[in-house]
Amino acid sequence: MTDQPTPMMAQYLAIREANPGALLFYRMGDFYEMFFDDAVAAAAALDIALTKRGTHQGQPIPMCGVPVHAAESYLLTLIRKGFRVAIAEQMEDPAEARKRGSKSVVARDVVRLVTPGTLTEESLLEARRHNFLAAWAQVRDDAALAWVDISTGALRVAPCPLPRLAPELARHAPRELLALDGSRLDDIAHEAGAALTELSAASFDSTAAVRRLGDLYGVGTLDGFGQFSRAELSAMGAIADYLALTQRGRMPRLSPPVRESGAGVMQIDAATRRNLELTQALSGGREGSLLSAIDRTVTAAGARLLERRVSAPSRDLALIHRRQQAVAVLVEDSRLTARLRESLAAVPDMDRALSRLGLDRGGPRDLAAIRAGLTAAERIAAMLAGAEGLLAEVAGDLVGHQALTGLLDQALVAEPPLLARDGGFVAAGFDAELDETRALRDEGRGVIARMQADYAAETGISSLKIKHNNVLGYFIETTATHAEKMLAPPLNARFIHRQTTASQIRFTTVELSELETRILNARDRALELERAVFARLLAAVLDQSARIGQTARALAEIDVAAAFADLATGEGWTRPIVDDSRAFVVEGGRHPVVERALKRKGEPFVANDCALTEGQTPAIWLLTGPNMAGKSTFLRQNALIAVLAQAGGFVPAARAHVGLVTQLFSRVGAADDLARGRSTFMVEMVETAAILNQADAGALVILDEIGRGTATWDGLSIAWAVLEHLHGANRCRALFATHYHEMTQLAAKLEGVENATVAVREWEGEVVFLHEVRKGAADRSYGVQVARLAGLPPAVVERAREILDALEAGARDGAARPAALIDDLPLFRAAPPPPPAAPARESVVEARLRDIDPDRLTPREALDLVYELAALGRD
Repeated sequence: MTDQPTPMMAQYLAIREANPGALLFYRMGDFYEMFFDDAVAAAAALDIALTKRGTHQGQPIPMCGVPVHAAESYLLTLIRKGFRVAIAEQMEDPAEARKRGSKSVVARDVVRLVTPGTLTEESLLEARRHNFLAAWAQVRDDAALAWVDISTGALRVAPCPLPRLAPELARHAPRELLALDGSRLDDIAHEAGAALTELSAASFDSTAAVRRLGDLYGVGTLDGFGQFSRAELSAMGAIADYLALTQRGRMPRLSPPVRESGAGVMQIDAATRRNLELTQALSGGREGSLLSAIDRTVTAAGARLLERRVSAPSRDLALIHRRQQAVAVLVEDSRLTARLRESLAAVPDMDRALSRLGLDRGGPRDLAAIRAGLTAAERIAAMLAGAEGLLAEVAGDLVGHQALTGLLDQALVAEPPLLARDGGFVAAGFDAELDETRALRDEGRGVIARMQADYAAETGISSLKIKHNNVLGYFIETTATHAEKMLAPPLNARFIHRQTTASQIRFTTVELSELETRILNARDRALELERAVFARLLAAVLDQSARIGQTARALAEIDVAAAFADLATGEGWTRPIVDDSRAFVVEGGRHPVVERALKRKGEPFVANDCALTEGQTPAIWLLTGPNMAGKSTFLRQNALIAVLAQAGGFVPAARAHVGLVTQLFSRVGAADDLARGRSTFMVEMVETAAILNQADAGALVILDEIGRGTATWDGLSIAWAVLEHLHGANRCRALFATHYHEMTQLAAKLEGVENATVAVREWEGEVVFLHEVRKGAADRSYGVQVARLAGLPPAVVERAREILDALEAGARDGAARPAALIDDLPLFRAAPPPPPAAPARESVVEARLRDIDPDRLTPREALDLVYELAALGRD
């Protein structure tokens, strides 16, 4: 016979069954407890103790727990490890439950489902990065991707056929992807680093989506937001449905949905983002990426906006020019830029504070953040008086909050506490009744102190104290040594015994109990009044949430412009010309990340020119030269200059003219994908195929060492054909680096192809890398010299040189096959190790030194010996 679960355990099991797929944080007093398999998984993930509590069906129940006050740090660990967490809170006071009977269980329910894409707490989020929740939907032949950051309220949607899904996910880097159950997007989600959550077809119903979105925004029709396809409605509806599920009815404040078009931004696929390290380095962190090298923003919202600009450079020429003009104005007025940046540094993250307040997870500090941000916005607006263009437009969004900031100034203390339930955040003089209640509460403390002194004098016990705890309330405490005196007449008639511990004895009196009632009533009343003030201030802020969000976006725009200006001034960057031509001309171009690293070492960066233009100059450069000479750096720096130019910033060059780049493709570096059974060469070919199948005439393509992962003649053939296809079919601008010197003859055959090389110099058998890109072709690759620099054993280097000389001599003589040349090499074996050197003949100096005992030399004899040895050495 199996044992029946206790009422509490029965409640736990019912809640657990209603929330499958998530760990259940079950609130018990000051702890969140976990049981059964949840406890086993959580204890392992959090490295906390696994204990037991009671039995179920004859087996001990595994249990672990985390303190409520430290729960956020544990949540962060669990979310990062891929868990979802359902938080079940106590929905009533335990005292209320006891009124129903001694065995009644406190009512509990899940108030929130915490998932990677639905985080709002400051401690769970990266301040300078978005935390996107994305949803992909397909309705017949139409598909769309929607994405939202509930911590800031931004909701976007765009058409997205399945082939575009991976590049779009790489661009947005969502933490969680919603998809229809059975959609088989596991690999795509994993590649993007997103947790995949599959939902039923009901969540993606496009008709229901109209109703869900209407309820979310409080409108009867979505026409005021624009026209959306059924797939776009389906994706946004799935997000709304999932938010209702995870937030348990407390829907976040979302901005109206914005429909984006893929034609509005430069198209960059996942491989190119990875190769160029736009927002994340190949090592996995932010350091070493383009974003880390250029990010001089001073606000969290500005940093997030900059990341979006780098991830999706614009193709709107008018918008690019407006952004450039704003940067140019601030470059010309460095004093204004410095003042703006100083004021911006005081701007808190209003977007996320507003989101927490809207979800009823905010506190007094979030109200203070809104106050500080709006106050700074007024100062910044005054600094931009008389500005033109983009700066004038955004400055207009900074003003008009005087009534709200005045209210918050009057109501809040300078540095309020984190939680409203702690009280103490309402400023004195704001609410008369609250001031009176506080006076009574605070006066009670003084009365307690006077009462303690009176009792000490009355009893003759100087160590007597009046203390307070949550169990006994106020009580009189003396040490156990005074127990006999306190319990004997006449004191026992006045002091009522309450509790005895090992070292103390505790009492109360009638007047102390009456005073406690008055003080507790005043304390509770003060907290009640402060909560009412908080509700009033919250309503005032949420009523202005749309305008506050607009101000927050304007501040982020100014921050990015000022950061670009500070970067341009400090690093000597220039404003590029961006137009609708096919030009790509860079004079004195530099790689921003590499230059930054070299500067830290005190080393200079060698700048180089690039010219890919129709007409007199070619559209493709065929780049040759040895490894380590800087070919990959040159390729990448030009791609990054295109990104920065269309992101609206200045660029690391003496001059730049960038014809609008519609697509950016990069195939640089080598990596395998063993999880999918792909070798390094297979990955290279897949990425190259993607470029050749997609690149249009407006694309910029950089390719490095195509065909090097297979046999020499196979690789040369593939590289040759790829270059011809880029030239004849894609007709795009390209930088093509290769070690196949045979390809340099294509410059004479294909119009628009020109040879360039990275210069080196040989000095006494050593190769010196000059890192200069010049017109012309390299005569060799200097691979053997680079191998020697890498530390290969001398015997291997010499053998390699011997084989290379034979192969080159055979090639000059017209040999048909490399194999024939190899067969002629002596025995085709590695050179034997050099014989041991013969013992050297002992010199006169060495013989003299062997006969000397240093310990017996006087200082004078040692000096004479030095002169003697010097003479012997000259002889």
